[in-house]
Amino acid sequence: MEAKGLDCPTTLFIGRVYGAAKPSSGKMTMAAHDASSRWRTFLEEAKESEVLTLLSRQSNFPFLSVPFHELQMFDPDFAEDILEYPKSILSAGSKTLMEICRERGEEIDALLRVGELPSDTRKPLREIGSSDIDKLRSVDVIITKISEIKPRIHRAVFKCESCGHDIEIDQENERELKEPLNCPQALGGCGSSRPATRFDLVLISSRMVNNQWIEIQEQPENVPSGAQPSRGMVLIEGDQVNKHLPGERVTANVIPIVRTHVKNRKKTPMFDVIFHLISSEHESTPFTEITIDEEDSARIIEISKREDLMSLVQKSIAPSVFATGILGHVKRSLALQLFGGVSRRLNDKTRSRGDIHILLMGDPGVAKSHLLTFISELSPRGRFATGGGVSGAGLTAAAVRDAFGDGRFALEAGVLPLSDRGLAAIDEFDKISDDDRRMMHPAMEQQQVHVAKGGITATLHSRCSILAAANPKDGRFSKRGPNQSVMRSFQETGLPPPLASRFDIIWMIRDEIRIHDDERIARHILDNRTSGKSEAVLEGSIELAQSDSSEETVITKSKEGEEHLTQEFLRKYIAFAKRTIHPQLDEDAKAEILKYYTEERQSFGREDQFQSDQSDRESVIPITARALEALIRLTEAHARMHLNEVATSHDARVALAVFKHWREESGIEDESELHSGVSVRVRSNNSTIRQMIREICSERGGIAERTQIYNSAISRGITESEVDNVISRMLTSGELFSPRMDHFSFA
Repeated sequence: MEAKGLDCPTTLFIGRVYGAAKPSSGKMTMAAHDASSRWRTFLEEAKESEVLTLLSRQSNFPFLSVPFHELQMFDPDFAEDILEYPKSILSAGSKTLMEICRERGEEIDALLRVGELPSDTRKPLREIGSSDIDKLRSVDVIITKISEIKPRIHRAVFKCESCGHDIEIDQENERELKEPLNCPQALGGCGSSRPATRFDLVLISSRMVNNQWIEIQEQPENVPSGAQPSRGMVLIEGDQVNKHLPGERVTANVIPIVRTHVKNRKKTPMFDVIFHLISSEHESTPFTEITIDEEDSARIIEISKREDLMSLVQKSIAPSVFATGILGHVKRSLALQLFGGVSRRLNDKTRSRGDIHILLMGDPGVAKSHLLTFISELSPRGRFATGGGVSGAGLTAAAVRDAFGDGRFALEAGVLPLSDRGLAAIDEFDKISDDDRRMMHPAMEQQQVHVAKGGITATLHSRCSILAAANPKDGRFSKRGPNQSVMRSFQETGLPPPLASRFDIIWMIRDEIRIHDDERIARHILDNRTSGKSEAVLEGSIELAQSDSSEETVITKSKEGEEHLTQEFLRKYIAFAKRTIHPQLDEDAKAEILKYYTEERQSFGREDQFQSDQSDRESVIPITARALEALIRLTEAHARMHLNEVATSHDARVALAVFKHWREESGIEDESELHSGVSVRVRSNNSTIRQMIREICSERGGIAERTQIYNSAISRGITESEVDNVISRMLTSGELFSPRMDHFSFA
């Protein structure tokens, strides 16, 4: 049937869907007819060892993987036919493989999996349309949801009630059970048709296969600006089920097929596109989406040899934010976070993370959100989320009902699993939900999200750096001097103290009045604000936008004459370093870190020995083993930035300088304060007040008056409000009781 003989284009489309003759149907018939002999030749000559392995039944799932380039080298024309007519040719290949196994004495229901397709078959998910139907295509996607396993009849066996003859029918449509119309006389049947006879489904003789639905989504870096990411439904069968998890990046080799869109129980001329998965390749090399050619590699290596590299990268981070005071040190730590440390598998099969987590706490208007937005766009695989704005799967993961139209629960990945091997920038971190807050601890430290909801038990990877920003509940942080403890500021945000210990670096950014800096900051903002180009001009002039994007400069200069790397080149630099450089600490670097750790602990130990009231004070823990891991990560990040495979003592000294500076700015003297939220002074005062009440009770007949406790506390430098807080907690817990007003006794 020629296309010109049809009345409308819709008829042509529907005819193609239901298998009507197409202009190329003759070639398709020839390719399908010739497929079995070509497959037999290929399998017996090029895949003999793999067939023998299949015959030995060493795998629970009998399938044979065939890389496409092997087929192309063996028979180029046949390889091209597979891309054009994959359904019939791959089906013929699986049947041929089963015949070869049967001839060699093994009845194996084997499948062929063709993978590693050429780059010209790779297509963006949003561009797959009518011209790709029933063709073999590959798409780079992220898996967002998975369903439970469901068995599906692949080859149904029906028994005729009249004569008992068995009829086999292949079930190609997963949405409709295809039943026989009559009992075929040519195959030994009686020839009866419905309703003269019934055809009963014989499940025990039918061949069933495991099925699973997954939802795929475009990778975020491929989504056009302002557009929604395209999604698709993929049907996977057999050995492919339970091989994928939400958040994983895969290259899916699929056959797009169409199913009639049903509305009000009636078929419409519109069709839904779903995908049948042929094979998939999990990502083995990270950041493959960023193309780095030889010229880029040469430039990266050249830039890495600069002595001022650290300063250059630091200035390249959000150049529009004036790096005065503490912001300069914040940018330095963000530069190290972008490169990150090395994640390792230890000898006892445990894993140590290499990603660096940073928390920015500060007053409004100190450019926290600007830094987060810039870092999320700069980092390969960076994602931006707002703590108060996420819903559904949230930051971690959720079990969502009715995700695939069957009423069951399905697993949906949140921001952190979707940022796997990247960076998650979370603004308004203090406003995250209670469910996400509880699940953030393993997501940050073990870098896994554990889900046990709706009958689903799963573990998702969240191997990403976290850059978070938090604001105070009262609008601005209370002013208590430059060295206010960071934990007091942490409490003002409403976040639980144990969450603070998961961050390697916590910065406290204040909006303070500084006469010399205020004018420079204002001038910098004015210059940057007025030097930008109008969006309306850029959108209206395509040539201007293209001329800006075609620039291949690596280093640009600001109005002040400072050099900084372009954002696109810095992205390539980071991807190149994280992909190829995995530094190890040498003995000098280990010695530097060890020296700092031991000196810090021993210096506080010597000070405590000379305290006259040591028996009444809690011991101070200045640094713990967790800080050692943070120092290792910072050292590895600095070495990776310079493309060094060995981290030296110089890298360790830079890491120590960054680590010491944030602790000095935060006023941390006791590491345990990060874990509990209670400073050593408060703990010491609590035990001192309890001891005072006991002494007064023993001297005054078992009863202590409030004024007596006040007088004793003031002599030891403890305020009345602290005394009231301790007494209130002791009364609430039942440790104390009050026989009359302002008189207390132990229970």
